[in-house]
Amino acid sequence: MNIDMIKAAAKRLDGNVRRTPLLESDALNRIAERRVLVKAECLQTTGSFKARGSWAAISALPEAERVKGIIAFSSGNHAQGVARAAAAHGVPSVIIMPADAPQAKINNTRTLGAEVILYDRAHEDRDAIGARLAKERGLVLIKPFDNADVIAGQGTTGLEIAEQAAEFGVTDADVLVCCGGGGLTSGIAVALADAAPDMVVHPVEPDGFDDVTRSLASGRIERNTRLAGSLCDAIITPQPGDMTFPLLQKYCGPGVVVSEEDAQRAMVAAYTHLRLVAEPGGAVALAAALYHAHHLNKDTLIATISGGNVDPTLFADTLQKFG
Repeated sequence: MNIDMIKAAAKRLDGNVRRTPLLESDALNRIAERRVLVKAECLQTTGSFKARGSWAAISALPEAERVKGIIAFSSGNHAQGVARAAAAHGVPSVIIMPADAPQAKINNTRTLGAEVILYDRAHEDRDAIGARLAKERGLVLIKPFDNADVIAGQGTTGLEIAEQAAEFGVTDADVLVCCGGGGLTSGIAVALADAAPDMVVHPVEPDGFDDVTRSLASGRIERNTRLAGSLCDAIITPQPGDMTFPLLQKYCGPGVVVSEEDAQRAMVAAYTHLRLVAEPGGAVALAAALYHAHHLNKDTLIATISGGNVDPTLFADTLQKFG
């Protein structure tokens, strides 16, 4: 996966996904005690950056492959992106989702036209389920991060960050990215290495599910001991991807780990000062910018809010508790 693939994906995505804004708030700058710019992918089509990679991957398939139908596994955001892109291309989709995924994400995926199959993520292997169903039904598997076209699609976020930050007069920044399997983080890092080489990308993960941060520190892929049990469901993966990890190693700085409480405080800050709705996993990068800036070196921080598909009850409870 390289910058040429990201630029090609950007052409295919043009007019099919949103160019999301880069936003600034004086109040957030005061909290962080430095400049903070927020890339609002929670305003993306389907409510998360996953719309980019899904469209990039499905649009890149040869027609003879695409018409067989698509299968994917996801806790909800990749699910919705794949369901939308498959429907737009006139092909069926099957999505394998954890049974404990937020009900809103399950419902939205079905509304977008996908067949949803639920599994127990604590005891069942989604990769094995996906491989079996793909073989049985002749479907094309689109993995959520270990797919070069998916990573390229996510990398278009980085191209936009470079262009938009330059409009703010910013070419040198620490870029904080919500990180699960590493598709968004590695894609942005590859894009910025070309478009804004003075920016340093840092993966951000929730406490207890910091496999990428630990892997970057040790130099080998580390696996989480737990596979479920976090509010940050959107970015909970067993370990970094085989395809994403070498890119993360080559292009990223150290990871940052935040607590669930920090993520929820960041959700409230995003809503209060930017009127943005963020889900917990989509708010961890902003949490790192606001509450862990001492780990970072640069005067400007750029944080992704990667998704806004939060359960309404959880969002209301978060606003009440931390507001």
